[in-house]
Amino acid sequence: MQPVTANPVPSPQLVTYTHLIYALHALSLLIGATTAVFIVWAFVAGFPSIIAVIMNYARRADTAGTWLESHFRWQIRTFWFSLLACAFASFLSVPLILTIILAPLVWLAFAAIGVWVTYRVVRGWINLREARPMYR
Repeated sequence: MQPVTANPVPSPQLVTYTHLIYALHALSLLIGATTAVFIVWAFVAGFPSIIAVIMNYARRADTAGTWLESHFRWQIRTFWFSLLACAFASFLSVPLILTIILAPLVWLAFAAIGVWVTYRVVRGWINLREARPMYR
């Protein structure tokens, strides 16, 4: 993978804005981890993450040509891919949950998606803190 290289330096306000977006995603993960909701469902259906992805789209053009552009792409893709994975897992869970033997596969699928989302939020936020772009 090639790192994203961009010359313009983003404004400090835009960096803070990006931190806020990661914080909103992390809040959704925390809500999912501390309630009866699956972590991943709290991420894709929780208000903090929905607000965060709207914020991504609202300021996406401002990041063009900067290293923050890769973080916005990373955050947006994390949200939509996790939503797609949840929808697919939910669709598959209907026949699986009807059998006692295969029901644990449903929990395992959602847990795996939750781990993946958590990894993406943590890795992205660490790279942002170190002022490094995300890889494509």
